[in-house]
Amino acid sequence: MKKNLVIAFAAALLLGGLNAQAQAQTTTPATTASAGPLKLGYTNIDYILSQTPEAKDIQNQLTIQRTQADNELKRMQKELEDKYGAYEKGAAQMSDVIRKDRETELQGLQARIQEFGRTAEQSLQTKYQQLVNPVVQKIQKGIDAVAKENGYQYVFNLDAGANTIPILLVAPEENNITELVLKKLGIDPAKAAAAAKPATTGGSAPAAAKPAGSAATPKKN
Repeated sequence: MKKNLVIAFAAALLLGGLNAQAQAQTTTPATTASAGPLKLGYTNIDYILSQTPEAKDIQNQLTIQRTQADNELKRMQKELEDKYGAYEKGAAQMSDVIRKDRETELQGLQARIQEFGRTAEQSLQTKYQQLVNPVVQKIQKGIDAVAKENGYQYVFNLDAGANTIPILLVAPEENNITELVLKKLGIDPAKAAAAAKPATTGGSAPAAAKPAGSAATPKKN
């Protein structure tokens, strides 16, 4: 549903811009001639993000946090397995009171493991947003500058997010401003393409490592 709304909005935006331009040509041809045609651009924020100097540090920090959480989860699961094994081995000799107490302990440990898994994933999502948002803000400023300098009225993000269909399915390469944005951020597009090529098989380059289901969204200042 969200993807459909985004696509519908993009289509309405494009149609509205074209209608406005046609009306301007009918009413004020002199002004329109000086303003020029509607200019649309596109880029891929995930790819740009993956090429920033901060991307490697973001990936490292997320990997460290996930590894720590995974290790703690394994320790808790091992504790549950050991206690359950001991319970099974001695259950026949336990009194009803002790057996019930051990069962309650096992249930409580299992609940703590499940809660820890949820909390650890939420913490990873929060950490990702904290690390990525400043970089995305910087990327957005670069996009704004490129759009202003080159006369783009609208710029679309080619990648609609993880596991989604891109917003733009067909677009002319000359409207791709990705290289201009990379240069604006001080990144060599040729080196970025060479670094990304081994990791890709025809799609867009991967962004900095991120938790499943999350996607950086550019925010205006």
